[in-house]
Amino acid sequence: MKVVFMIDKISKILLILILIILFQKNLNSMENKIIIKINNEIITSLDLDEEIKYLKALNPGLNKLNNYEIIEISKKSILRENIKQIEILKNFENPKVPIEILNKLVENIYSKIGINNLKEFKNYLNSNQIDYRKVLNKIEIEALWNELIFLKYSDKIKIDKNKLLEEVKKNINRENKSYLMSEIIFEISQSETTKNKYEKIRDAIEDKGFENAALIYSISETANIGGKLNWINESSLNNKIRNILKSKKENEITEPITIPGGFLILQINEIKYTKSEKNVDEELEKLINIKKNNQLNQFSKIYFNRVKEDMNINEI
Repeated sequence: MKVVFMIDKISKILLILILIILFQKNLNSMENKIIIKINNEIITSLDLDEEIKYLKALNPGLNKLNNYEIIEISKKSILRENIKQIEILKNFENPKVPIEILNKLVENIYSKIGINNLKEFKNYLNSNQIDYRKVLNKIEIEALWNELIFLKYSDKIKIDKNKLLEEVKKNINRENKSYLMSEIIFEISQSETTKNKYEKIRDAIEDKGFENAALIYSISETANIGGKLNWINESSLNNKIRNILKSKKENEITEPITIPGGFLILQINEIKYTKSEKNVDEELEKLINIKKNNQLNQFSKIYFNRVKEDMNINEI
C-alpha cells in the first residue's frame, strides 16, 4: 500500500515538473517573438526589451511616455542600429574599433547623463540590468558607421580654409560665447507641411519635454541621447544659425531651420562666456574639424536613407 502511494506521489511530482517545464517553454516562446525582419536578419521582442532598458537608462525621462510611445521609439532605434550593422558588414571584413577610441566615445555618452567616470557608469548600467559589453557593441557600431561614411564621402568635403582663418583671427581674443544645446532634426513626408510637423513637435516638447520629443521625432544620431550636443562655440556656427541664436535665451527653442536633408530645431540649455588667449592654428584646426563633421553628418543621413530603401524590412 505504501509503495503504491509513493509511486502515485512521484508520478504527481513528475507531472508537475513536466507542466512547469512546458509552461516555461511556452512563456519563453511568447516572450521571444520575431517582430522585425531586415533582409535575412531578425529582431526579436527580447532584443526590443533590451533596447527599451538601454534607452531608459540614457533618458530617464522616457518613463513619462506611454508604453506604445516607448515601444515605437525603441523599434526605430534598434532598426536604425541593425541597418547600420548590416551595411558595415558588407563593407568591412572583421571590423573593429581600437579600445582607446571606444573608451573616449563611452566617456562622451556617460558625461552627458551626469556620470563622472567609467566605474560609476558600469555600476549604473548594472543597476539597470544592462550588459556593459552590449553598450560597447552599440557604440562600436556607431563608430564603424562614421568610419564608413568618412571613407565614402571624405573626397566630397569642401572646406574654405582661408575663410575660416579670417573668422578665427577676427574672434581669437574676443569674449567667446558658447552654447550647450540639444537638437531635433526632422523630415517631412509628402502629406505633411513644415508648419504642421513643427506644431506636432512643439506640442510634444511642451507635453513630454525636449529630450522625449527628440526620441520620438529626431532622425539625428543624437536622438538616442535626447538630442544632447556638446558645448559649441558661437564662432563654429554658420552665420544663419548664429544670427538666430543671438536673440534666444536659455531654455528657448528655435523655429525650424532648413538644413540639407531636413529641418533643425535647437534648444539652448546653457550659455557661457569665456575670454582667453588662444592659438590661431589650434582654433583653425578645431573649426575645420567641426565643419568636416557637419558635412559628414549630412552625408550620413543621405547614405542611411539610401541603404534603408534598398533593404527588405518587414514588421511582423
